[in-house]
Amino acid sequence: MTQTIAPRVRTLVLLLLAAACALLAGAGPASAHAALTGSDPRQGAVVDKAPAQVSLTFSESVSMDDDSLRVLDPKGRRVDDGRPSGTGGTTYSVKLHAGLPDGTYTVTYQVVSADSHPVAGAYTFSVGAPSETSVSVSAQAAGGGFVGGLYGVGRYVSYAAFVVLVGSAAFVLACWPRGSGVRAVQRLVVSGWLALTAATLLLLLLRGSYTGSGKLADVFDLSLLGEVLQTKSGAALVSRLLLLAAAALFIAVLFGAYDKREDEERRDLTFGLAVGGSVVAAGLAATWAMSEHASVGLQAGLAMPVDVVHLIAVATWLGGLTALLVALYRGPAQTPVPTVAVRRFSRIAFGSVVALVATGTYQSWRQLGSWTAFTDTRYGQLLLVKIGLVAVLVGIAYFSRRWTAQLAETVPAVAGQRQKERVAASGGRGDDEASAAGKATAAGKAGAASKAGAAGKTTAAGEAKAAGKTKAAGKASGAGKGSGGSQRAAQLARQRAAVDAARQKRQRDADPHRFGLRRSVLAEAGVAVVLLAVTTVLTQTEPGRTEEDAKAAGATSATSAAPATGAVTLDMPFDTGGQNGKGVVRVELDPARVGANDLHLYVERPDGTAFDIPEVKVALTQKAKDIGPLPVAPDHITTGHWSADGVQIPMAGDWEVAVTVRTSDIDQVTLTKNAQIG
Repeated sequence: MTQTIAPRVRTLVLLLLAAACALLAGAGPASAHAALTGSDPRQGAVVDKAPAQVSLTFSESVSMDDDSLRVLDPKGRRVDDGRPSGTGGTTYSVKLHAGLPDGTYTVTYQVVSADSHPVAGAYTFSVGAPSETSVSVSAQAAGGGFVGGLYGVGRYVSYAAFVVLVGSAAFVLACWPRGSGVRAVQRLVVSGWLALTAATLLLLLLRGSYTGSGKLADVFDLSLLGEVLQTKSGAALVSRLLLLAAAALFIAVLFGAYDKREDEERRDLTFGLAVGGSVVAAGLAATWAMSEHASVGLQAGLAMPVDVVHLIAVATWLGGLTALLVALYRGPAQTPVPTVAVRRFSRIAFGSVVALVATGTYQSWRQLGSWTAFTDTRYGQLLLVKIGLVAVLVGIAYFSRRWTAQLAETVPAVAGQRQKERVAASGGRGDDEASAAGKATAAGKAGAASKAGAAGKTTAAGEAKAAGKTKAAGKASGAGKGSGGSQRAAQLARQRAAVDAARQKRQRDADPHRFGLRRSVLAEAGVAVVLLAVTTVLTQTEPGRTEEDAKAAGATSATSAAPATGAVTLDMPFDTGGQNGKGVVRVELDPARVGANDLHLYVERPDGTAFDIPEVKVALTQKAKDIGPLPVAPDHITTGHWSADGVQIPMAGDWEVAVTVRTSDIDQVTLTKNAQIG
């Protein structure tokens, strides 16, 4: 049964990695973490004359360059001066060219939010009346495409590598000091360091294109890289590289001087390594906290250290779990993971879970803000998935703790049995066998079986005696005359060492509790792979609190943008040519939505004073759907004021409002303007 577990491990890990990659691929571009909450002119507005500037307001501070905010005319030509100016980091405006003609204009923006994620969008407004435009206003995706996919993979690899690097090193230092000499564990920690370094360099190169054009060719643009280095995200990535240099020194000491020391000397070095490693680990975690969700929004000063604790707890738990898995499956039979190390890690993992629950609860409250955000926002839905995965992980860990409690120390029993065999073998050896054993020992030291030690001597002698190789033993005793005997003895020593190691491994794995622990740890590691993928997607998703605030602000902005007496206001100057033939007609529709609306019409002279005219008529038409004209007969209320209640508008869209003004028996004019009905 134990012989077939390795292929299953590889297959399961590959399937889990494929699932994680599929989850990342389906995540799509990074969602906007700063939302557009207001604009002037507002979306879909029809203004009488061209504004002097266009202003945008976001839910949090953003950064812009000269091409971040553009205003395009109906033919797609830029009509802004290309120099956005900001106020407070949340509102930016750009001046427009003078004398713009009537028509529909498109506003496009692509900025970077304070938590490092790109935000893009577009909307239209019209001057005079809407017109056809060659500019597409379909939803723009920021941080998408091939570069966005590479950036997402780099983020996942960096999180996973951080977990492996920090958690595996902590496992060795705190739970299994002798593991510093195990080659499989050494490779795991070094692989984590290499992966995190490579991923950080990749993110640094991709950053400029990721937040800008999205073109792969811009990855190697040095001028763009220079701009990235001046941003908060660039500074965080460079800081991470510097801390990784310190981590390399820590690894060199851990697997060098620390591994070669005796137990008493190791204790003196452990404290220094623990302090230095903790500082480096906290610094690496801070490079995420200082540049992502925790750095902006509510209680940022408290959220960043909480985020650091959260990341280190994740790494200690899942990274230590990875190291334990590697040690259980790939560790040498001569130095298996002792029971005390597994139990010590179990206690540390429990403390990490408690820290995760505490910090995760605070982060959830901070990022969501309400219970409804769990189900009404994408961030909340992903968070529910993450909570479910953590619950599954804790459930599997419960079974791992049960296996740990029942774990038997099989290796000391194996070592004792081997010692008895060595004593029995040494008692019955003859002179020739002793000579052969001596030669085998010398050859074992020279060959690859140097770590077999005394076992190599015994097994080589046992092999010579059991096989009745008296002649070969004789040759070995006179090996000074040639190298053939020494080579043969070395080969025998290696073979016997391999057989001995295989038997020890079988006896070690014969413990059903240890085998059960291996399976449960493997299951934990599999769930952890998917959990890290969900966490990576969460970091690229707009927090629920921000999303709900943006929706509320957008609704408030849409309402407050219109006058208090109507949601849509249309001013139409008129001149019938007769006496008192000049003035302005103002039409107000409230709430400018499908269904019943209140219509108010005001007539004023050029100096702003209200006056009456003999007749005024209103008609509504939607040419795109061939609806109308729908006549409206407003009642005269007071001087210069007409009103109609319950004006029915059957569907949303762009409606033409036609007002006929008669100032005498023969002088009249019909005015038209378009209004957007929601």
